[in-house]
Amino acid sequence: MSQSEQNKKYGRVVQVCTSPAKGTAKRPVPQITLQAGFGIEGDAHAGKWHRQVSLLARESHAVMLAKGARVTYGDFGENIVTEGIELVKLPVGTIVRLGSSVIGRVTQIGKKCHAHCQIFHTVGDCIMPREGIFMEILQGGTLAADDAIEVDCNEPTG
Repeated sequence: MSQSEQNKKYGRVVQVCTSPAKGTAKRPVPQITLQAGFGIEGDAHAGKWHRQVSLLARESHAVMLAKGARVTYGDFGENIVTEGIELVKLPVGTIVRLGSSVIGRVTQIGKKCHAHCQIFHTVGDCIMPREGIFMEILQGGTLAADDAIEVDCNEPTG
């Protein structure tokens, strides 16, 4: 195995989700279409800014379920649920390849919860501010559950 291959991490997409309004839970959909410099078509967070797409690990959901929360994918406002990668340990600037064509760059780890959104009031906690990550889309394409994720763990680009 080459040094380049040793510096990669692999995971998979568990679910993709969208919502028409900010501050609300997202709902699972069969697939999403992402546009470079914009994000997910039809999602409230799409636009020309640094938090075009949000990701949260399935493992984070499992923690909340163990605490007794009745949650499903999308309830924390995440667009992409992942498995097998510790998202919060990815430095800002990390390049992530999703599926066969989508490329994103990590722009933010966690976020401030401004006024306890609907998610917090419904679930009693919101894990996104602690364990969610955000990215901008560099190259678009489609994405669905079971698509591969590849993270380049070499020095991130700013």
